[in-house]
Amino acid sequence: MKIVIAGANGFLGRAAGRHLLEAGHEVVGLVRHAGGVAPGVREVAWDGATAGAWASELEDAGALINLAGRSVNCRYSARHRAEILASRVDSTRILGDAIALCRRGPELWINASTATVYRHAEDRPQGEYGGDIGEGFSVQVALAWEKAFFGARVPGKVRKVALRTSLVLGREKGTVFDYFWKIARYGLGGKMGGGRQMVSWIHAEDFCRLLEWVLRREDVEGILNVAAPGAVPNREFMATMRAAAGRRVGLPAARWMLEIGAWALRSESELLLKSRWVAPVRLENEGFRFRWPALPAAIADLAPAPKAAVAASPEKRPADRMKTLSRHVS
Repeated sequence: MKIVIAGANGFLGRAAGRHLLEAGHEVVGLVRHAGGVAPGVREVAWDGATAGAWASELEDAGALINLAGRSVNCRYSARHRAEILASRVDSTRILGDAIALCRRGPELWINASTATVYRHAEDRPQGEYGGDIGEGFSVQVALAWEKAFFGARVPGKVRKVALRTSLVLGREKGTVFDYFWKIARYGLGGKMGGGRQMVSWIHAEDFCRLLEWVLRREDVEGILNVAAPGAVPNREFMATMRAAAGRRVGLPAARWMLEIGAWALRSESELLLKSRWVAPVRLENEGFRFRWPALPAAIADLAPAPKAAVAASPEKRPADRMKTLSRHVS
């Protein structure tokens, strides 16, 4: 089918574009800035806030996937807060307006959301049913985002699915995996803060497989928690990263150190210190099968291998690294 991806030149947009093209779909990418889409994706300009010629791409599309949104890896100044909120709410609103004007628009609308909508949780996992909504700026953004999505009035029966997504681990430079990998390699990969805060994550391949699963499952709609079932405490997450990077020890970072570091890097310590314990209750109950349900195997697959090892036997790299990870983490 024809699939339109808004935000197609971001990390998740590129990953989704590649996967859907390989599955045989036609993919159109809506982008604010030219370039950066997966090869084979047809690029169309939009500003994410106003109507334009791009809206015609929704005619006869099988699905719309909205992954647009400004990065939250910044200081939460008044200007940045406004940009973060507007980039999510405005893009969702204008997409809804565009669908409403279609003669035959997409039957499925998948919209990004965030798992940070739940409270800081160290006591129990947060599922779609019974999960406790948190508080603060990030939660307010998530709620406004989902309100714009589910409140959009579109004609006919448009199936809506909101993805409350946790950390997505992938190989691209500048991603969260790249960040953790580098600090582990540099010997700084100890626990962060108390190390008890839970880290929910999903392998980028499973994120893309999930999109295709939603395309096929016409009975699935509403909110989905997008996270692997293998959430772990931060101290275990970092130990797994260190083992994959070949570092037995890593310097821990106290909360005050993270606050200073976040300020210096123009970011927020919340991104590292909030306990996000997200349970993919609906995915497991409704039959989605994770290819990477456990962290050690996911890290082993994503970790860069020494060039000599890759040249000698690239197909054995994940299995070999799994053995190393099992020894070090256990």
